[in-house]
Amino acid sequence: MITTADETLLRRAVAIAAHAVTLGDAPYGSLLADADGRILVEAHNTVRRDDDITAHPELKLARWAARELDPAAAAGTTMYTSCQPCGMCTGAIVRSGLGRVVYALATDQLVALNPSSAWPVVPQEGPALFDEARVPIEAYYRQG
Repeated sequence: MITTADETLLRRAVAIAAHAVTLGDAPYGSLLADADGRILVEAHNTVRRDDDITAHPELKLARWAARELDPAAAAGTTMYTSCQPCGMCTGAIVRSGLGRVVYALATDQLVALNPSSAWPVVPQEGPALFDEARVPIEAYYRQG
């Protein structure tokens, strides 16, 4: 359930996105808050500026959390973001152990506002070569 405190922090994420536009960057902003609602870090999209397709704010914050927070602290955080995280960012959020995400625009709403925001589907084929592919996986996980 989204609370009024969540809405306040979500408005800050939207403001970060609006500020990004004034800098010539894409209109996406995010912040990470601790369990008490204190802002830990903020970021906006710098894909064009950095010439880096991974420079999404959600991914930047997930990386920061993975480096800077212990697992318990990460689990107590909430990411507030102007748009629903893409698949790449969602994967990073899960791997970094963040506790929760609150977003303003859903992906389908974003695409309705800007149809060029829709991601094409890339065909994937597999699985294949199971017996070969499992060797390095098993070797790695048996070490621990």
